[in-house]
Amino acid sequence: MHVVRIKRRHGEREYETVLIRQSYRDGPSVKNRTLANLSALPAATIEVIRRSLAGEELVSAHEALTIERSWPHGHVAAVLGTAGKLGLEALLDAEPSRQRDLVLAMVVARILQPASKLATTRLLGTTSLGSLLHVEDASEDELYGAMDWLLARQEQIEGRLAKRYLKSGDVVLYDLSSSYLEGEHCPLARRGHSRDGKPGKLQVEFGLLTNAEGAPIAIEVFAGNTGDPSTFMSQVAKVKERFRVDEVVWVADRGMLTGAQVAKLQEVTGNRWVTALRAPTIKQLVETGTIQLSLFDTQNLLEVTDPAYPGERLVVCFNPLLAEKRAKKREDMLAATEKELAKVAAMVERGAAGGRAGLVGAAAIGERVGRVVNKYEMAKHFIRTITDKSFTYARREESIAKEAALDGFYVLRTNVLAKQLDTAGVVLAYKSLAHVERAFRHFKLSDLEVRPIYHYTEGRVRAHLLLCMLAYLVQRVMQQALAPLLFVDETPPARPDPVGPAPRSAAAKRKDQTKRTADGHPVQSFRTLLATLTTIVKNRVIPRGADAKAAFDMITQPTPLQERAFALLGLSPGSM
Repeated sequence: MHVVRIKRRHGEREYETVLIRQSYRDGPSVKNRTLANLSALPAATIEVIRRSLAGEELVSAHEALTIERSWPHGHVAAVLGTAGKLGLEALLDAEPSRQRDLVLAMVVARILQPASKLATTRLLGTTSLGSLLHVEDASEDELYGAMDWLLARQEQIEGRLAKRYLKSGDVVLYDLSSSYLEGEHCPLARRGHSRDGKPGKLQVEFGLLTNAEGAPIAIEVFAGNTGDPSTFMSQVAKVKERFRVDEVVWVADRGMLTGAQVAKLQEVTGNRWVTALRAPTIKQLVETGTIQLSLFDTQNLLEVTDPAYPGERLVVCFNPLLAEKRAKKREDMLAATEKELAKVAAMVERGAAGGRAGLVGAAAIGERVGRVVNKYEMAKHFIRTITDKSFTYARREESIAKEAALDGFYVLRTNVLAKQLDTAGVVLAYKSLAHVERAFRHFKLSDLEVRPIYHYTEGRVRAHLLLCMLAYLVQRVMQQALAPLLFVDETPPARPDPVGPAPRSAAAKRKDQTKRTADGHPVQSFRTLLATLTTIVKNRVIPRGADAKAAFDMITQPTPLQERAFALLGLSPGSM
């Protein structure tokens, strides 16, 4: 039996008849007879009948192909592809090795799903990351060994980053942060000034070195009780001796680049700096007449000199928004302190009246007042009078007024020549420290989850922080490329006023309001966009009846949003 098509023309119209016919032999002759007319059936049904009668074995799609496994792939392709474009493998080591692949896997995993090394081994098998780097069988101990391998190459890696991102005459940003640890065995773990709000926890401190745009160059870990200024000169030596960059402009905050550190820096030729003065020093400059506050009635930026700072420039800035913010914060802290002191006063009154829950005696009252008066660092603004049976307090209005007079003022100190950085340039250079602060936020508050640290040995803690820095390097490049899809300003306008807040472009404001991009895509955070890319899956497919050698990979068709993300990254999910 077979299907035949008979076409007939009648006038200008053509008619087609589809028949099932059977061929049979009648003596020496071969004849045909019609068994059925298929003309009324849909074309697809006719085609199925034709192919079946022709001897083909027809099966449904799900029977023809077997999906052996599926791995979330899109987010892996995006991060690993970006790392490849950055040349991260060559930064790690020039020679291919399993250790290099394991480190690369840990860097990518830190962006995809920050977790312990044991949990990372699970990620290698449950996404396409492990198979792409051929490390899907890696054990936890192998990852720890790869961390040791990485730490041994830290100086070479940082040297390559410095060669790429730093040159003579550039601005160098440096700041310090801390992270708490779990456990008590790490030699670096100490109790110090906690920036995590966990003063009872052991911690380590780490300093991050970047260029003026915020590209990370080097990271160093210190004991948790290390003072900020004591870490600074080692960074100067690192840039000059190890990176062999002779002349740079150092930018650090007033707690890092203190007067003592400036004096040391002056002994090292070729270095210039930008830092800020502390409030007591600013007060002295006002009292000596170097800074005249009345001049800021009509301007917010002024450059002055002072004999106490020979050969240096002092850039005085006034930000009314900052003044308003500081005034409100101080009033809130004063009110909170008064509330605490009122509780103590009430206890003293009960004690004077013979109440059981009262306070009696100047020593006991003084001890209790001392426990609460500086809770919000406002003790300097209160007068306290204590006797055996009384306690009174009042605000020091004169002290408050003197402090309020300097609200919104800050003074930058620099020895950079005006031809290298003008007055506005000095302010913008100091404000570029925001790049390092942003890096710390990604390290600690979102994305990379550097804390808490569970490693016990000093080397593993150092390697852990280095991994996080390398992950931030990759993530930073991704965020810059994906800016049109994210809640960031991809085309920030020039700042007309270096002291005032940075303006936002009309496009960024429109994204904030509509939550849509210019081409209609929903605006994302970096984390939600990565989650969106996970729905691009790599499927391992085996044809029906074939063996494993015939298996092939098939990638999920990307959505328009996913296509846009990969286009911005200059990648394709199917290329990996």
